[in-house]
Amino acid sequence: MGKLIIFGTGEIAELAYYYFTKEGRHEVTAFTVDAQYKTCDTYKGRPVLEFTEIDKVYPPEAHLMFVAVSYSSMNKVRAEKYAEAKARGYQLASYVSPRATVYDNVELGDNCFVFEDNTIQPFVRIGNNVTLWSGNHIGHHSTIGDHCFVASHAVISGGVRIGPYCFVGVNATIRDHVVIAEENVIGAGALILKNTKPREVYLGNPAQLFRLSSDQLRGI
Repeated sequence: MGKLIIFGTGEIAELAYYYFTKEGRHEVTAFTVDAQYKTCDTYKGRPVLEFTEIDKVYPPEAHLMFVAVSYSSMNKVRAEKYAEAKARGYQLASYVSPRATVYDNVELGDNCFVFEDNTIQPFVRIGNNVTLWSGNHIGHHSTIGDHCFVASHAVISGGVRIGPYCFVGVNATIRDHVVIAEENVIGAGALILKNTKPREVYLGNPAQLFRLSSDQLRGI
């Protein structure tokens, strides 16, 4: 059983603690947060340490880390902490639910969070630091880039390429062999039938290009 530190004490961290603990392959030994967000000394009965001090108490030679952060700022907050954890020497753990269908030739990066009822077909490549919430279909030969977040019940058809730092909303559908450029927001229920450009936002079915770019949105 590997020893694991979770970055965060919010809802995503609580879920990560639950799933990793229930699966039984990792022992969560501590939580860590940036100093300005440290509001308690313990969480779930484990110590909470400032991120700048964590490696002095729980060295990377003996512990893995999982960065449990949402899609804030187009996943860039999670990406920043992912990079900082690696710079401190930590290997990043991934969680894949035993209730997900993942074929044996799927490539999966580190710090990924794959929830139950995902179907990931053969020849799929998923980058680092990717969250796949429950119930998605990832079609054969598709690629999801680093630092993406796919909400529940999205359909990503075969041969799709999704660039880094993208957000795909609940019930979105992407047609086969479409290329989603980096930093795109695909809204809930959107139907994407053609390639997109960087930092675009699509809403509706069929999807329409929104007037704001993804870096102008509030809340993502």
